[in-house]
Amino acid sequence: MKLTNPVAVGDEVMVSMEPGEEKTGLIKKIVPRRNSVVRQSPRQKHHLHLLAANVDQAVLIATIIQPDLKPGFIDRFLLMTEPHNIPTVIVLNKADLYNQDQLELFDALEYLYSDIGYQVLLASAHTGIGIDRLKKMLQGKTSMISGQSGVGKSSLINAVQPLLGLRTTELSDYSGKGQHTTTSAEMLPLDDGGYIIDTPGIKTLSFNYLEPQDVAHNFREFFQRSTSCRFHNCTHRNEPGCAVKEAVENGKISELRYQNYLAIMDEIEQQNYWERHK
Repeated sequence: MKLTNPVAVGDEVMVSMEPGEEKTGLIKKIVPRRNSVVRQSPRQKHHLHLLAANVDQAVLIATIIQPDLKPGFIDRFLLMTEPHNIPTVIVLNKADLYNQDQLELFDALEYLYSDIGYQVLLASAHTGIGIDRLKKMLQGKTSMISGQSGVGKSSLINAVQPLLGLRTTELSDYSGKGQHTTTSAEMLPLDDGGYIIDTPGIKTLSFNYLEPQDVAHNFREFFQRSTSCRFHNCTHRNEPGCAVKEAVENGKISELRYQNYLAIMDEIEQQNYWERHK
C-alpha cells in the first residue's frame, strides 16, 4: 500500500541546507527506521498513514467515560504496535469521574492487560492521580501519545509538562464525543529527558492492509498458544484442535479479547472479499 506521508514525526533525515537567511532545507535521505507505527488512512482507505517513527514506546490514553471507551478500541490500537514489538502503556484517564462500578471495570482491564504483559495506569489530569508514575514512564524515551478524541490527552501532557500549554477543549454537549485539539503530529521535548510525539485524536481504526494471519500472530497470548494448535495456520475460529479456543473455554484467555479478535477478523475478511469482487 502507498503511504500518504513518506516522512513521519520521529524520522531521522539527511538535509541539504538552502543558501539564504531563512535556513530552509531539502530532505535528501530518510535514515532507515528502527520501527514505525502506521494505520489505514482515514481519508484514503487504500493508503497507509505513518503516525510516528523511531519510538521507544507507545502510550494509549483512553477513558471509561466521557467519552465512553469504544468496544475493542484498546485491542485495535495494540494491533498497530504489536507487529513492531513496540512496548505499549495503557492509561485510563479521568479517574476523578469514575464511580465504584467504573473503578471495578478499571481493575478488570488492568488485570486483563497486565496479565499479558502491558503496563496499565489509572490517571487524572484534574487531580494528579498517576501523573508522577507517568512522568517516570516517559523519562528518557521517545513516546508516541495517542487516543480517541476527547480523552484528555492534551490535558495529561500539560500535567506532565506544564510549560507546554497545549490547547484543550471540552466534550461536545450535543454528541458527548471529543473534538480534535491536536491536528497534526508534533514532537515535544521533556524537561526530564526524552520526547513525546503528540498525535491527533483517533476516531476509528481499520485494517484492510492486514491478512487474517497477521491478526492471529499479533494477539500475543493467542500466538503463544498457537504452537499447540493442530494446524500451523489455524485462525482460531472453526478449526478442530485449536489450543486458543480451548484456552478461551477454560478461562485462560480473555473472552473479551477473543470476541474483539473475531470482530477484527470478520471485518478484514469482508473488506478483502469486496476488494476481490469489485
